[in-house]
Amino acid sequence: MTDPTDHRLAAQYEAYPYPQRDPRDEAKRLIVGSPGHLREIDHWVFGATRPASRPLRALIAGGGTGDATIMLAQQMARDGRLGSVTWLDRSAAALQIARSRAAARGLENIVWRQGSLLDLPGSDLGPFDYIDCCGVLHHLPDPEAGIRALLAVLAPDGGMGLMVYAPHGRTGIYMLQDALRLLAPEDQDPAMRLDAARRMMKHLPETAWLRSNRSVTDHLYGGDAGLYDLLLNPRDRAYTVAALHELLARHGLDVACWVEPIRYDPIPLLPDPRLRTRIATLPAQERAALAEALAGNIAAHIVYCTRAGGPPERADPRHPGAVPICREGTGEDIAKGIQANDTLFMNIDGLRVPVPVPPLAGQILRLIDGKHSVGEIGALLAAHIKPDTFARAWATLFPALERINRLLLAAPD
Repeated sequence: MTDPTDHRLAAQYEAYPYPQRDPRDEAKRLIVGSPGHLREIDHWVFGATRPASRPLRALIAGGGTGDATIMLAQQMARDGRLGSVTWLDRSAAALQIARSRAAARGLENIVWRQGSLLDLPGSDLGPFDYIDCCGVLHHLPDPEAGIRALLAVLAPDGGMGLMVYAPHGRTGIYMLQDALRLLAPEDQDPAMRLDAARRMMKHLPETAWLRSNRSVTDHLYGGDAGLYDLLLNPRDRAYTVAALHELLARHGLDVACWVEPIRYDPIPLLPDPRLRTRIATLPAQERAALAEALAGNIAAHIVYCTRAGGPPERADPRHPGAVPICREGTGEDIAKGIQANDTLFMNIDGLRVPVPVPPLAGQILRLIDGKHSVGEIGALLAAHIKPDTFARAWATLFPALERINRLLLAAPD
């Protein structure tokens, strides 16, 4: 039996492929984000133990207009990594845009398949070492069926990157979705509904909660596709930390990382000693839920997850042979942001969070290039820094920058 809501959802993405992209912009920039970033996959999914020489088979389930597909394929091509990225989506309009973007970059490591991720079991696709499913599960009629379909083609030692909506950071959205169901009924032509949404936004009352929400910008910068997806999407559910954790656990999945980890730590948000004492007694999941409730600005949860038990091992960042690498940019770039009081400040959707670093952070960071190992960096600094002093500084610096997803460990050669 045809699901009328699903039919409307499919029609939406044919009329307004999401996100709105112009292939000509590929000459100007590469859109980078999470999940699906190659260095994050190496670090969070595979624990920086999977050799870079081992071919990587990746699936972008719900590829849309190609952001994740283009990012990962470009990063693999840049680093000379073997393997392929499979784009999968139902939208023919999105496929045309994504292919044009790939052509503009000359990427030849992408496999194109039009179809539903729900049809993955029994298909000729897979197994995949990494599966990216960003912004899809919360639109499915049965998200659990979606996870089961993805697991059917996930390699035994593989992992996934998922993104689903979160309720608190989407404050104001669901109110306006309700309003538009009255102003622009769901059975109307999509163009008519979009016109009603534009008109409503021009006259949005000052008290409308969306006006105060700094965590959501699709209605401001996402064009017609962004506005439609935000306020007119026929099926849109959101998950709290607890709800997402339970959903994944039911399918034998462990969270390797909530991105970025510092977002899910309530300690920086509550300096009161008594409250911090209480926080210290909470299990990790409850700490993450507390941070979500306190900050109020998490509009989506991004997680990397593996089958229960995770990878057999994770690289030790203190091992002399471990190679630290910046997620983006260079160690010099990070060092420039260190303030006089040995603190980095991270702006998380309007929330300014301090990240203390050791006094030697700048000297160490300037030697991080994704090639030098921890042991080699220590040796280069040995002329004026004692080995045990370096070791103590590194034991503080790496976890501080790992929790903001700035500094990771590279895959071994």
